[in-house]
Amino acid sequence: MSRLPIWSITTSCSALLLTLGAVGQVHADSMGSLIAQKSAQPDYSARYTPSAVPAARISTRSTIQRVGTYTPSFATAQPAVNTNTTYRYPEVQRQASSVLPAFLSGNYDNVDSAYLPLLSSAETQSSIAAREVISTARKMALNERTIIKGGCWDYLNAVFKRAGVTRDTIHKGTYGQGPYASSGEIEVGDWLYYINHGYNGIEHSGLFVGWVDEQAKQALILSYAGESRHEPARYRVYDLSNVYQIMRPTV
Repeated sequence: MSRLPIWSITTSCSALLLTLGAVGQVHADSMGSLIAQKSAQPDYSARYTPSAVPAARISTRSTIQRVGTYTPSFATAQPAVNTNTTYRYPEVQRQASSVLPAFLSGNYDNVDSAYLPLLSSAETQSSIAAREVISTARKMALNERTIIKGGCWDYLNAVFKRAGVTRDTIHKGTYGQGPYASSGEIEVGDWLYYINHGYNGIEHSGLFVGWVDEQAKQALILSYAGESRHEPARYRVYDLSNVYQIMRPTV
């Protein structure tokens, strides 16, 4: 077997190293260009939130007490503030109802019994379209304990579809700037969009049942937390100081 001269082996190795170096440099340049390109793209992951979120409207005659200040949990470019906000709602004057209709008989863990007369009144003394929505929502929440895929919007959309009604937008504002609806604009069966002052000032929507204290903007709302909670919708009292959209059922 013949052997290659030493100078030939050395020359071949040098050529190979030069070739590999050139390939590596091209790869490094390509990766550098890719990283630079990705870095130059804008970041869409942060959700834009209006900088000015109105505080809850508190009447001097209301027994709600607001402690501290808040800002939405997803707000950006905001000065550091205290986000610990506590609301204390007044005790409801409990009066045992002796004439509750049969469809409300039973024990429920997703509505305070003190509000059953208000729910009964909403279902029996409202317009035809509102009555269909209120009764359908009550069946889904209390009797069937329905879980709908999605969040609050998906739940109410399912309620309106099942009730066989359409909806008309009678007030339209924005989350951060309004204009916000007065209490006189809101009726039983309305689908409301409002700032949830009791939970970090986030956007929320719910079905209006009736006023618990209209002057203090406290109302009974059917609210759905979402399928991830795996709980039926609940009737709860919400602060409606900042309602920015109203959709009304129509037949």
